[in-house]
Amino acid sequence: MEDLPFSQASENNKGPILAVLRQHLGDTGSLLEIGAGTGQHAEHMAGRFPGLCWQTSDTAANLSILRPRVSRAGLPAPIAVDVNAADWNCGRFEAVFCANMLHIIAATSVENFFLGLGPHLLPGGLLLVYGPFRYRNAYTSPSNARFDHWLRQRDPLSGIRDFEWVNRLAEDAALALVEDHAMPANNQLLVWKKSPGN
Repeated sequence: MEDLPFSQASENNKGPILAVLRQHLGDTGSLLEIGAGTGQHAEHMAGRFPGLCWQTSDTAANLSILRPRVSRAGLPAPIAVDVNAADWNCGRFEAVFCANMLHIIAATSVENFFLGLGPHLLPGGLLLVYGPFRYRNAYTSPSNARFDHWLRQRDPLSGIRDFEWVNRLAEDAALALVEDHAMPANNQLLVWKKSPGN
């Protein structure tokens, strides 16, 4: 097997994430994965939804990391998406998925993510977000508190986000929370549905 970019975290969580996605995604339609990283999630999951067009994306600077695995999986070529851009220039999709992104990007970028999502998520579409969150200003585990400290030491603009704040951003974007799935390793998978009229 060729040596491809690899994330141990993606390898660990791809199975549990797939189990939840199967509860919400059908076998047809289209999905945009934002911040697809090494492409391990796309490679593992897209084949389990044979009629679903799984479109990977990342920042332009990271496409060279993403492209090899996506190509090997026979998926559409990845596209550049900058959540801070006024127009993501990526079309419209019935679902949007991202994993381990909201705590890595700046808070203003989280806001821009929800602001920019609207034109690209079809009415009635799903937003699925995986990662760690705080609830009522409290961490879900001591390990998440340590992880948050490490994140902020590395980059003061990053950090584990408060669920209540993120959910308000989602509601402002005409998204209603459908499920909050507790996941292994003190993570969550949040599922929102866009209003049919938006």
